[in-house]
Amino acid sequence: MQWEIVIGLEVHAQLSTRSKIFSGASTAYGAPPNTQACVIDLALPGVLPVLNKGAVERAIKLGLSVGAKINSPSIFARKNYFYPDLPKGYQISQLELPVVQGGSIQIQVDGVEKNIRLTRAHLEEDAGKSLHEDFHGMSGIDLNRAGTPLLEIVSEPDMRSSAEAVAYAKTLHSLVRWIGICDGNMQEGSFRCDANVSVRPRGSEQLGTRCEIKNLNSFRFLEKAIDYEARRQIEILEDGGTIRQETRLYDANKDETRTMRSKEDANDYRYFPDPDLLPLEIPQSWIDQLKETLPELPAARRNRYVTAFGLSAYDAGVLTSTRELADYFENTVKQLSAQAKLCANWIMGEISGQLNKEGMEITACPISPTQLAVLLSRISDGTISGKAAKTVFESLWHGEQNVDAIIAAKGLKQISDDSAIEKLVDEVLAANAQQVADYRNGKEKAFNSLIGQIMKATQGKANPAQVNAILKKKLAG
Repeated sequence: MQWEIVIGLEVHAQLSTRSKIFSGASTAYGAPPNTQACVIDLALPGVLPVLNKGAVERAIKLGLSVGAKINSPSIFARKNYFYPDLPKGYQISQLELPVVQGGSIQIQVDGVEKNIRLTRAHLEEDAGKSLHEDFHGMSGIDLNRAGTPLLEIVSEPDMRSSAEAVAYAKTLHSLVRWIGICDGNMQEGSFRCDANVSVRPRGSEQLGTRCEIKNLNSFRFLEKAIDYEARRQIEILEDGGTIRQETRLYDANKDETRTMRSKEDANDYRYFPDPDLLPLEIPQSWIDQLKETLPELPAARRNRYVTAFGLSAYDAGVLTSTRELADYFENTVKQLSAQAKLCANWIMGEISGQLNKEGMEITACPISPTQLAVLLSRISDGTISGKAAKTVFESLWHGEQNVDAIIAAKGLKQISDDSAIEKLVDEVLAANAQQVADYRNGKEKAFNSLIGQIMKATQGKANPAQVNAILKKKLAG
């Protein structure tokens, strides 16, 4: 039987506010345990939550960016469950009327575009963290994260492979960083994915029983966890078994998922509206004001790069993978607008390669867009060859500032004078009569050999295009 994988993702994006969603305690990462949990986070008797306006603004920005409906009023609810790192015994979240409803994300896999629908995006507070590694026979509780603002972004089950799920997660990760609502730091838990995975016979419209894989904090683990879980479910079904709805964890060391607990439904959490928080009214004027603050979105930039600069869809996609990379490209190309493809090639090639090699972000690149534009203009105007440009690039990367000074100091200027090149060609032809004869007798390799000798005589400084043209003219005569 042919099986189809059905995947939906729930992404928890930590919002980039300085304080928590219902208290003034700091959200800064890395503080000593329990030093950033105030009386509200600890749920001491008599305390009341106060909603963080900045968290709501960030949720609205996400909604506007994905073409969703912004609900007004929006209702906060209590999600009741017991766990040691949940001081109140419930989590403040949203159920029936989230801030953001609907919308979609456009992804691309192997050159094919696909629209992934969003169900909702709702605000909620994070729980604390249980610590097991540093304690013998007991667990510790760190409540620094308790009350940290999260936006849970829930997709429809529209993905059919781990590749599509990763493409969706990466696109969403780029978007929340692009619009400045989340730093996207997966190592610090700022962007976490839960994957709902099921399988069904290909062609069936009925969804299979799903299992949820919790807290996947890297794109590679997301891919591997989905692939393993799909295989596991298919094997059970093909052996005549049934899938049990449950929550599972992914063990990266063993590359497998394992049971965590039976999967709860909404009824198990006994949701009800939080009596301490009034319905949230979001006037249209506030939405319009926030819309004005949004930057040009990634999809719009991609389209502009294709239409205005003539780049391929692939190049435009790479250059808009982060807002910082897109800004670097824009700042380069505006100084060299006729050479957009050359700028794109160098940024995706030399710049990105060196950044990856040294584990650096584009924001830390030692070569400024202006320096790169000057370097590329020297290739365009024939001052230096592409090969010599890489030598200049190395010098710029290691701290030298002036492109022209580097070219002069290293003697990299290209010979572009026709009469000088013609003289060199004549000398090489006179010294290699046999190769000239071979070429005229149809041996094409002789031409490349003559080119090599001319370039060697000039230490690689002669303009290759001019050498090629002059040599062909001489041999034809």
